[in-house]
Amino acid sequence: MAEKCDPLVTAAKGPTKTYPDTQWIRSCPALLPAKHPPQMPPAHPFDYVGSDADGDKLHEECGIFGVVGVSDAANFVALGLHALQHRGQEAGGIVSHHPEQGFNSVRRFGYVRDNFTSPKVMETLPGPLAIGHVRYSTSGSKGQTAMRDVQPFFGEFSMGGAAIAHNGNITNANTLRRELIERGSIFQSSSDSECIIHLMARSMGRGIPDRMEEALRKVEGAFSVVAMTRTKLIGVRDPLGVRPLVLGKIGDGWALSSETCALDIIGAEFVREIKPGEMVVINDKGVQSHFPFRPQPSKFCIFEHVYFSRPDSILGGRSVYETREAIGRELAKESPVDADLVCPVPDSGTPAAIGFSLESGIPYAMGIIRNQYMGRTFIEPTEQIRNMGVRLKLNVNRALIRGKRVILVDDSVVRGTTSRKIKEMVLDAGAAEVHFRIASPPTAWPCFYGVDTPQREKLLAATMSEEEMRDHLSVDSLKFISLDGLYRAVGEAGGRNAKCPQYCDACFSGEYPVVPADMMDQGFEMKPAAE
Repeated sequence: MAEKCDPLVTAAKGPTKTYPDTQWIRSCPALLPAKHPPQMPPAHPFDYVGSDADGDKLHEECGIFGVVGVSDAANFVALGLHALQHRGQEAGGIVSHHPEQGFNSVRRFGYVRDNFTSPKVMETLPGPLAIGHVRYSTSGSKGQTAMRDVQPFFGEFSMGGAAIAHNGNITNANTLRRELIERGSIFQSSSDSECIIHLMARSMGRGIPDRMEEALRKVEGAFSVVAMTRTKLIGVRDPLGVRPLVLGKIGDGWALSSETCALDIIGAEFVREIKPGEMVVINDKGVQSHFPFRPQPSKFCIFEHVYFSRPDSILGGRSVYETREAIGRELAKESPVDADLVCPVPDSGTPAAIGFSLESGIPYAMGIIRNQYMGRTFIEPTEQIRNMGVRLKLNVNRALIRGKRVILVDDSVVRGTTSRKIKEMVLDAGAAEVHFRIASPPTAWPCFYGVDTPQREKLLAATMSEEEMRDHLSVDSLKFISLDGLYRAVGEAGGRNAKCPQYCDACFSGEYPVVPADMMDQGFEMKPAAE
């Protein structure tokens, strides 16, 4: 059963309590039912986050989705979250509102398909207005998420309740939290997003949108937010527009989503992207838009083009798939090599590999096959299982690879552990040569804007040159696309504007558009400014 929303905060009194935990249930009949619901902690050694195959990738923090003006809005939200599952697999939640039954909530660990796939629970989330969130923790207790950290968060204010779901990272959250606690706030979660609810509780704004606006003016970092009152759906992007948010139309209703692919699954029409610094308030009268923040040059995350977004989404008026194919073409121009096959590291390297093949004229082939039924990654309880890591997810097509000079195209190299194991698998299968081509520049700096990245000293490119990385990986050649080449591939014909970069590319350049204040307080040293 869904629970009535118990507020994280009550206006003027500070926080009270979090949502109670309830039994595992599944809902939304349009999604595929799962045979075994997920558990925390895992009951099987192959059902846990921790595999090198995923641990050597950057992870987006979360996906957000909201719908207003349709019957059984929570069903649409569940479908939307299912389409955004790639943005967060750790946990998810939905809050709905019904005019007579009020606010209701369900929050669970695990996949959307395992927790929102039966009509039984969707009946407990009635109403024409709902928002949802899928999570991969960046702030808070990574890998040890408690139910109280799972969004959406809910607050009860003097003018009524409100729920909020946040994608991004607040870079001054520690400072805000200290100030709020000193003034009497009691935090219930470890999430930076809870700061927004507390700031709203202390605001003197007349309505929920006014309070949210005032709260977000005190927040630094990156945020896309979907929120709801009893009658309104609200969407906001930070002034730099680092994280995505789009608007869709479904019948007489409206939808907000992290990506357009989630609009497709519910049959909604993509209307436009929410602009950097824009707030939209949607009710039965339509969409009202205004810009409450000081205008700043846009700094959209360029890694959304490389890896985070689904290839069937639209970013900046362009297909993500087309952009990744263009990255592969640019990479082939910059770093050609004689070889027999171009093979993607599935699945994220596939469009770039196709582009590399088309530009170079070298045949494209599926030299590595991904096990699509792996589910969640495993706990690696023994040395033997640990060494099998990548092989449980990926297998080499030996008949195709044997005796060939192979170009492996991947989206990124973070720690390098997966790249080394894939190289060993390809050589064991009889490849004559292995050449790596990477569809992003070297990842040498951590992200503080909503992406889970290792500490800088654990990033391979932070401590090694390209040639040293080649030696470390023991491959015949290793080349990354240049930063200018990446910019050209995403549509900037003149490349990167060094004086005012068109995107946030801090993970490659070390140039942070928003000072990571909390991390600097903990000793993080930023790249010296260019003279």
